[in-house]
Amino acid sequence: MAAVRPIDFLQAPSGASAGTDAEAGLAFRALHYMVLMREVEDRIERKLYRQGKIVGGVYVGRGQEAIAVGVGLATEPEDVLFPCHRDLALYFIRGVHPRQVFAQYMGRVGGLTRGKDGNMHMGDLKLKIVAIISAMAASVPVAAGAALGIKYKGLPHAAFVFFGDGATSRGDWHEGINLAAVQKLPLVLVCNNNQWAYSTPLEKQMACKNVADRGPGYGIPAEIVDGNDVFAVYHAAQRAAAHARSGLGPYLIECKTFRMTGHAAHDQALYVPKHLFEEWAKKDPIDRLERHMLRKGWASQEEIDRLHREILQLVDESVAWAEQSPYPDPSELYDNVYETPSGQGSEV
Repeated sequence: MAAVRPIDFLQAPSGASAGTDAEAGLAFRALHYMVLMREVEDRIERKLYRQGKIVGGVYVGRGQEAIAVGVGLATEPEDVLFPCHRDLALYFIRGVHPRQVFAQYMGRVGGLTRGKDGNMHMGDLKLKIVAIISAMAASVPVAAGAALGIKYKGLPHAAFVFFGDGATSRGDWHEGINLAAVQKLPLVLVCNNNQWAYSTPLEKQMACKNVADRGPGYGIPAEIVDGNDVFAVYHAAQRAAAHARSGLGPYLIECKTFRMTGHAAHDQALYVPKHLFEEWAKKDPIDRLERHMLRKGWASQEEIDRLHREILQLVDESVAWAEQSPYPDPSELYDNVYETPSGQGSEV
């Protein structure tokens, strides 16, 4: 099967309104990626998983799309990304095709790991995306190491690491931030504060009111943004990136949002009060952005509807492609697991 390359699906819709204003263009790009993330994850969780076609569990970021998209659009190609399991849009922004994601979740060779790792444990170092570590906080010291490498080489880039509110209660989160703060590393810390660490509400896992309150303790700036407002997230990420790239050290962004689903596809989230889902449904980041675009005259309802239709068609085609991708051959089991020393043949 031919290799997948980043292609034209990444182009934002070419609606008449999109090119008339910089903010309008940004809005179209943001909406494109947010809707794409929502539709891909819905297809994975609500259809393929229930059909028994997914290998492993399913964790989605429904209701949190503005965070990955807002930050992702503020990054530069050479910045290093450390996504968590609710940041799928980062992959699309960097050039990963939806069909690769579907193939990954179905354990096929068309996926980023060629069917040899857990579905969400995917990355592509050529695209500067480091694969997810299940214990979210464990990514922070690794990202600090990447930021140390950036600083050591004198490069004008930054590392961006994403995690949930629950991760901030782990020791490796604090150790990683302390290292980054002391060494003034170019690290942007992005907290997807969705109010629940699996089934533990925020007030039962920390005494301070906000995750951002922890930043000053390490001598680093921190700010709180509305995680359902993609423009607010985007501008906060720009400020954080400018701070980190200028040699001033880490910057913490706390994005207030809500997990509009269970912890995973198997979890009905019965421990979450029903009224919270109802309240946060009114703050849906996609609906919110679409209403904003209509009010500003940046898009017509017809253009928005066309965007949704095009993405649905893309998702349909991507699923069909992934289902035709074969399962990995057992002979590939050890490929790319161990590095072959130079000049010593192909044995591992």
